[in-house]
Amino acid sequence: MGEFDLIARHFTRPVRRAVLGVGDDCALLAPTPGHQLAVSTDTLNEGRHFLSTVAPEALGHKCLAVNLSDLAACGATPRAFTLALSMPRVDEAFLDGFARGLLALADRHDCELVGGDTTAGPLAITVTVIGEVPAGQALLRSGAQPGDELWVSGTLGDARLALEVFRGRVPTADLGVVEAFDQVRRAMEWPEPRVALGQALRGLASAAIDVSDGLLGDLGHVLARSGVGACVEADRLPCSAVLRAQPDERRRELGLAGGDDYELLFTAPPGAAEAVRSAALAVSVPVTRIGRIESMPGRRVVDRDGRVLDRPWPGFDHFAPGSDR
Repeated sequence: MGEFDLIARHFTRPVRRAVLGVGDDCALLAPTPGHQLAVSTDTLNEGRHFLSTVAPEALGHKCLAVNLSDLAACGATPRAFTLALSMPRVDEAFLDGFARGLLALADRHDCELVGGDTTAGPLAITVTVIGEVPAGQALLRSGAQPGDELWVSGTLGDARLALEVFRGRVPTADLGVVEAFDQVRRAMEWPEPRVALGQALRGLASAAIDVSDGLLGDLGHVLARSGVGACVEADRLPCSAVLRAQPDERRRELGLAGGDDYELLFTAPPGAAEAVRSAALAVSVPVTRIGRIESMPGRRVVDRDGRVLDRPWPGFDHFAPGSDR
């Protein structure tokens, strides 16, 4: 099968909103009047961002999910995306599963595949996603103010716990039952982008970011852009029953610095707490207050008794010495 047969069979679909989709040198999009475009790109490399044993359907889902999570953090509505796929050879079984997972998530969010590229090489996937947000209403990293409360959606740490099991650093026996591993593995391979929550937080959240490289690392980006500091209450971090059963040190480390969670971390004024909870309830996503924004730059992490936890807990950085994810 040649490149263009591959594209036609697995990735060409009629477009509904785009002016022109797959098949020409460029896609054509018509932005909604009064809206701004939100654009994000992520690349996933085999062995770096996903294991070679991952199911193709899960991989298709995740490569779009991580991009939709960026749109969620901006409060944007997904509209379209492009796919650049590099793979060693044409593998029909892989492509069938990959396209099924990719397009199922795209359909759920009414996000059209409008173009891209395929090439031979090591397995790598790059998705560029395009969304829209009403002009002036985008959630940014730069709006956090002293006194704001710090919130996070969902639960944290399960995805990294699954990775540590795969690496042999955490024995499967430490999870108790087989179903527990299945749960944390699903968190790693099938993340759920919080698109509806991001839209619901427009006008409520003062700043937002998605948690991809560890909560503390991503929080650091918000603090830097906003010129503020924060106090994080480590034992308020929401976690699953599986992670809650782990030793305190492991639970804190995976929740604070594990990464691959794709939850939303956001700030909001104290007076908005009831509205935040109502907005989250309306889209069926749990949210938890985990700290507060402070005027003094830097971050403090404290335990349930208010004692400062002095650990490095760095966020993930592809090019940092000793980075292991």
